[in-house]
Amino acid sequence: MLNIFLSALTSFIIVYISIPSIIKVAKLKHLFDFPDERKAHKTERPTLGGLAIFAGIIFSFSFWTAQMYFPIRQYVIAAMVILFFIGMKDDIIIISPFKKLIGQILAAFIVVYFGELRLTSFHGVFNIYALPEWLSITATIFSILVIINSINFIDGIDGLAAGVGIIACMVFGVFLYYYGEYVLSMLAFSLLSALLAFMRYNFSPAKIFMGDTGSLLVGFILSILCIRFVEINKSATAAFITSNFSPVLAISVLIVPLSDMLRIFCLRIYYGKSPFAPDRNHIHHCLLDLGMSHRMASFTLYATSILFIAITILLRKMNSMELLTIIVLAALVLNIIPFVVRSFKTSGRYIGVPKPQEQTQI
Repeated sequence: MLNIFLSALTSFIIVYISIPSIIKVAKLKHLFDFPDERKAHKTERPTLGGLAIFAGIIFSFSFWTAQMYFPIRQYVIAAMVILFFIGMKDDIIIISPFKKLIGQILAAFIVVYFGELRLTSFHGVFNIYALPEWLSITATIFSILVIINSINFIDGIDGLAAGVGIIACMVFGVFLYYYGEYVLSMLAFSLLSALLAFMRYNFSPAKIFMGDTGSLLVGFILSILCIRFVEINKSATAAFITSNFSPVLAISVLIVPLSDMLRIFCLRIYYGKSPFAPDRNHIHHCLLDLGMSHRMASFTLYATSILFIAITILLRKMNSMELLTIIVLAALVLNIIPFVVRSFKTSGRYIGVPKPQEQTQI
C-alpha cells in the first residue's frame, strides 16, 4: 500500500511540475494543434501533454516496482516506449493512420507474445470458454488495439479522455489490489495520479492537450489492466466479482469510448469512408453541437460511465451474456440519440473534415 501511494505521488508531482515547462517550450517552438472545422477548440493549443504523462508513469512505475516481482515489466516498458515515439511523431508532424496502427500492433505483440499477457478464455461470453493459443494471441492483440484506439478517438474535448481514464483506473486499481495484483494496481494508480495532475491544465479551458502521445499510452495501459483483470478472475467464482462476470464489468468500465468507436466505425463505413478517416461525428462533437460546453459534455460522459459501472455491479448476479447485451444495447442507444437529434438540425448531413487544400498546415 505504501509503495502504491508513493508511486502515485511521484507520478502526480512529475506531471504537475513538468507541464508548465512543456507548455513554454511548445509555445517557443510553435508546437501547436491548430483548429479546423472538425476540432472543438477555437485557438491553437500545445499538444505535448503526453510527454509529461509518459515521464511521470515510466519513472514512478520503474522506480517503485524495482524490487517487486513482475516478470513482464521490461516488455510493458518497451511497448510504452514504442507508443511514446509513435505518438510524439504524430503530434509534431502527423503520420498516417496505417503507420500508427503498425506501431500499435508491434507494441501489442511485444506484451502478448513475449510477455505472455493473454486472454485465455471468454468466460462464457458468446458461450466461449477456453481459447486455443493462436486465438488467444489474436484476441488479445485485437483487444489491445480496440482499447487504444477507443481512447484515442474519445480524446476530442477538454478533459474527456483524462476523466474517462481516471474513472477506469480507479475501478481497475481497486479490484486488482483486492486480488493481490499489487504491481498492476500500482500502475493503475500511477496513471490515475498522472491524469489528475494533467487535468489541472487540460480541464476546460485547456492549456494543453495530451495528444496522441498521451492517448496511445493511456489506452495501452488501460488495455493491460483490463486484460489482466479479466484473467485473474478465472477461478474467482466465490469472490465478489465472479469469473463469468468480469468481462462484462471490464467492458462497462470502458463502455463510453468503446460504444463511441463502434458507432463511428459503422457510420464511416455506411458513408463509404475509411474507419480511420477523421470526422466530426463523435459523441462529444454531437453534445457540443447540441449546445453543451466542454465541461458539461465531459461531465455528462463521466456520469454516463459511472452509471454503467454502477448498474453492472448491481446486476452482477444476472446471466453474464444477458447483462452484456443490455449494457451494450443501452450504451449504443444513448450514443446514437445525440447524433440523431443533431441530424435533424443538419438535415442528416455527414459532417466530415475540410478538403485537403482547406486544412491548416502545421
